[in-house]
Amino acid sequence: QDLLITGGRDSVARVWDIRTKAEAMVLGGHTHCVSSLGVQGAKPQVITGSHDNTVRLWDLTKGATHATLTNHKKSVRGLLIHPKEYTFCTGAADNLKVWKCPDGVFMRNVSGHDAIVNSIAINKDNVLVSGADNGTLKFWDWKSGWCFQDTKITPQPGSLDSENGVYAMAFDMTGSRLFTCEADKSIKVWKEDEKATPETHPLNWKPSRRQQRRF
Repeated sequence: QDLLITGGRDSVARVWDIRTKAEAMVLGGHTHCVSSLGVQGAKPQVITGSHDNTVRLWDLTKGATHATLTNHKKSVRGLLIHPKEYTFCTGAADNLKVWKCPDGVFMRNVSGHDAIVNSIAINKDNVLVSGADNGTLKFWDWKSGWCFQDTKITPQPGSLDSENGVYAMAFDMTGSRLFTCEADKSIKVWKEDEKATPETHPLNWKPSRRQQRRF
């Protein structure tokens, strides 16, 4: 459909008709800023995350909340919908959490990014990336939840050391390049290390007992 969904500080998500440029619907229910959202063709068509620590799944046909998820204890600033699975992920300062559509059934935590996570992204190779307020980027394996790489961003010359936060990110269509929008007013492009091999970057990961049962 020719619809645009926006979220803002007025605690609602607004649905716009692109053809007429008119507001078609208001999705109300959050009690704080709507800081992240995702859209897909299947149900739920719209998913929103908010500074009220909740995630809401919306039914556009009814214009109402389908489910409210209250597992997070901190503001939900990052949200993504998996490109292949019928799942989605939310990011906050407490954890990254993976959920199953259409009802938002909790599946697992991705733990270890001990910072205020502002944005998350994933490519078709199941590389999950989280960016935080302190300028850290962490790269995760989607299936296992293992952090196989992390890096600290250096702010641009002339910027303060504190201006290294990551506010937004996205992969390009190939999934091999990552774009990050940062507090130092820069947009950075990251590419895969073409010389990396399993020998130079070994995966020193052992599943926990719970993960052994799952895998």
